[in-house]
Amino acid sequence: MKNVLQINYWTIGGFEGQTPIREALERAKACGYDGLELTFGAGVLNVDTTRETCEQIRRDADELGMSVATLASGNYWGCPLSSTDAEQRKAAIKFTRRYIEVAHWLGVPTILVIPGVVDVGWDPAVPVTPYQQVWDNATKSLRKLLPIAEDHGVTLALENVWNKFLLGPVELCTFIDQFSSQHIGSYFDVGNVVLTGYPQHWIEILGSRIAAVHVKNFKRDDAGGVLHGFGDDLLEGDVDFDAVKAALKKIKYQGPITAEMLPFSRLPNLVLPDLDLARDTATKMRQIFATKRSAQ
Repeated sequence: MKNVLQINYWTIGGFEGQTPIREALERAKACGYDGLELTFGAGVLNVDTTRETCEQIRRDADELGMSVATLASGNYWGCPLSSTDAEQRKAAIKFTRRYIEVAHWLGVPTILVIPGVVDVGWDPAVPVTPYQQVWDNATKSLRKLLPIAEDHGVTLALENVWNKFLLGPVELCTFIDQFSSQHIGSYFDVGNVVLTGYPQHWIEILGSRIAAVHVKNFKRDDAGGVLHGFGDDLLEGDVDFDAVKAALKKIKYQGPITAEMLPFSRLPNLVLPDLDLARDTATKMRQIFATKRSAQ
């Protein structure tokens, strides 16, 4: 199995997009990655980004021989597609329309989308939304976006994340399948399911619905855990990467595998960018996924 191995921009460029994208691409290549997952919503890549800017980024990536197979965004925590506020839903849909357009200009086939949130566990100021309302509102929002994604050749990959929504693989399959479209799939995060389950089980059930994969590790503590369970060492935690690899091979997954290293174990002193973390993670990704590419 040969997959493109990427790292998320945040590790190399920071949450606010402070590192120029060409420089981030160069740094990712020097670390030994095949590509870089760009992030949308801050820095150069935002709702005001021009087509010309995106095309230049694409040329830079091609010149460097770097893949840009996915885009990610953290915007949905503050502006969810499932909001009970009609104006906020409208804003989330507008944001996602632009997100799709920018992906198309970049030549990126897959974008990470959080479909909805019941609550935001680390922000008690955000009100709790009933699960059924999240399901209904997220479905309506995504139905409005799907024709746009199809027209632009972009897949909306729904991430399993700590949103208290779509908490098991069968739920996620049911939610995805209601759209009957190849342009809605799963952005499967290996580390995010360790709190309540086993990633290899999810992979086997989701199967061909998986459009992209995030990897990180997580340590369970006393049958649970908090954000601090996400550490800064890809090999330390409760993810069984041999089982994950076997499951990905079983479903014949050939898409990108992206390290999303956000070491919440360092809170309240989480500082990114962190090139040492990026380098260490590249070495461990090659170790896990048995690729022979070396850092340059």
